[in-house]
Amino acid sequence: MTAHLRIVRGDATPEEIAALVTALATRQSSHAQPPTPPQPRRQTWRNPARGMRKPALPGKSAWRMSALP
Repeated sequence: MTAHLRIVRGDATPEEIAALVTALATRQSSHAQPPTPPQPRRQTWRNPARGMRKPALPGKSAWRMSALP
């Protein structure tokens, strides 16, 4: 069995070595999965329904709403 990890300096406890191995394994496994491509955002600015307005109902400011989209 060959050693994949060698401690050169210091006195690491078995818990510290286990934490380091876990961190390295987690980092490696997250890079192993292909990243999902971002979903394209919907372009609502060119939606024709955006230019439609609500029907003007008779009332206090109906004349103002009749000219606005």
